[in-house]
Amino acid sequence: MLERIRIVLIGTSHPGNIGGTARAMHNMGLSDLALVAPRCEPLTADTVSRASGADHIVHGARTVETLEQAVGDCTLVVGASARSRTLPWPMITPRTLGERLPTELADPAARVALVFGREDSGLTNAELQRCHAHVHIPTNPDFSSLNLAAAVQVLAYECRQAWLGQQASEPAEAAPPQPLASHEELERYFEHLERTLIGIGFHDPAMPRQLMARLRRFTLRARPERMELNILRGILTATEQQAERPPGDDARGQ
Repeated sequence: MLERIRIVLIGTSHPGNIGGTARAMHNMGLSDLALVAPRCEPLTADTVSRASGADHIVHGARTVETLEQAVGDCTLVVGASARSRTLPWPMITPRTLGERLPTELADPAARVALVFGREDSGLTNAELQRCHAHVHIPTNPDFSSLNLAAAVQVLAYECRQAWLGQQASEPAEAAPPQPLASHEELERYFEHLERTLIGIGFHDPAMPRQLMARLRRFTLRARPERMELNILRGILTATEQQAERPPGDDARGQ
């Protein structure tokens, strides 16, 4: 289970924080690290020093330019957020996140990404809207700022606790889980949805009124299976085809 949990760091500005993150991950048995557009050289002497023997995780980390590239194959994407947003999103605690992991990763093809933002500004609204849920670490409100590696340590600990609990319990018989839609498949669906809504005159990009953000929130909260998403895309394709027919053209061929 732990092998299918990915830590994603966006725009990290200090190599020591990458090394500290690697150490936190290795402490708890995690090994999959992705770096999105780092603002520093990922592998330096400071990185190795802070990693304290876990620098192999940094050597094996994947560096990409966008969040989509980092989480495209993931079926659950959770963004670490310390700020309230104008558009509320499902918010969970680290403990709740850990409790969900055995179910989320029951399918061997499932992947979970835990996304952390920049040291100075966190995740953008656009990045948070690409997450199924947000996780908030309930720190002391009088001193709530957490070092990046410390935040990773908290969530990695809950991941390990969930794994230990799974090892201690007897496997229960259950119907084979249906594969959930991946992040990449969801993004293609959102592009298709927006294109269709514009085509039928329902959505005006010049006056969005958070329509697509609300539809994103609704869809991500539903956690659609791959087959369900294919059905929705089929409906969109049929809608587009119907909208392109000339007035009076009956699709039934009367």
